[in-house]
Amino acid sequence: MKLLVNLCSYLGYGMLWGVSFLPLPVMYLVTDVLFVILFYGVHYRRKVVDMNLRNSFPEKSEEERKRIARKYYRHLCDTFAEFYKLWHISEDEIKRRCVMVNMDVPHRYFEQGRSVIAFSGHYGNWEMMYSYKLWEKDVELIPIYKPIHNKVFDRMTCKIRSRFGATPLAKADTLRVMLRNQQEGKITMTGFIGDQTPNKRSLHFWTRFLNQDTAVLEGTERIARKLNQPVVFVNMRKVKRGYYHAEFYDLCSDPQSLEPGELTRMHIQMLERFIREEPAYWLWSHRRWKHKRAVVA
Repeated sequence: MKLLVNLCSYLGYGMLWGVSFLPLPVMYLVTDVLFVILFYGVHYRRKVVDMNLRNSFPEKSEEERKRIARKYYRHLCDTFAEFYKLWHISEDEIKRRCVMVNMDVPHRYFEQGRSVIAFSGHYGNWEMMYSYKLWEKDVELIPIYKPIHNKVFDRMTCKIRSRFGATPLAKADTLRVMLRNQQEGKITMTGFIGDQTPNKRSLHFWTRFLNQDTAVLEGTERIARKLNQPVVFVNMRKVKRGYYHAEFYDLCSDPQSLEPGELTRMHIQMLERFIREEPAYWLWSHRRWKHKRAVVA
């Protein structure tokens, strides 16, 4: 059985490697077909998407939410193509397709000799952010990620994400490596995706997010406070199909001055602001609210 899984994994690896050589406009023809299959055919996670949109936007009509859902599925399919295209896309093309905006926000901290923590969410196409070092060559970009159980696809994903010089770091090693980098005086930008669902053992912090009680991971805030590294927010704004602006916003220059939980709330509120501006580009098929807050009698 293991041999069969490995064989299928390597076949999938080879197929995706070959497809990634195609120009993006050609890859979009494939994702147009994939959209029809997922949305109209197999109804991929339609119940999850519909429920999330209904609970997040009760003020919108059913027709408005359906339009958001259709647009979301088109965008989701496109992100598959855009991610695998990173495998072979040229530096010039990725810099045209993902423009860094407001780079002076993190840059002024780098000039002070300080490393930066970058908060973001599953919005726009967050994978495009891995091209950051093409714009800021003297700063190490360290995106935190959760390893994939399938070792073949885990290596493939890390290979794509490190293509332009980023150094992906497994979640379990985050604090140890960040402490070492700070002790060695390395200037880094460590990237965290802050809208994942906590596991049952981590349901400690709750806040309002998109009209719902939402459990939020506190790990990034704890690290920011421990190391007192300034925190910026990165919004991946979709300009048009295949083109994004990575916009930097200052969140906090002194995390240790904040009350516990305040930095997490600031990040969640900013993410919600951008989602409400253009809802279709957030990851609605994720079961973000599968945990409910316990009712205290």
